[in-house]
Amino acid sequence: MSGSTQEPNIPVKIVTCPGCGGVSVYAASNPYRPFCSERCKQIDLGAWASEQFAMPAAAPPEDFAPD
Repeated sequence: MSGSTQEPNIPVKIVTCPGCGGVSVYAASNPYRPFCSERCKQIDLGAWASEQFAMPAAAPPEDFAPD
């Protein structure tokens, strides 16, 4: 036996980066997961911050009067 310590063979999951559509490693070794890079992660964060993403909501009825 050798004295080296190796990590067990853990399968690596490859996903599509939601930012650029490129290849991204979905593992603890990728701190930006599910994104491929810090750049893609920051672009997505900026889009949320500028309210480019929104959840669809039904408009309240016309006769609804808030208190």
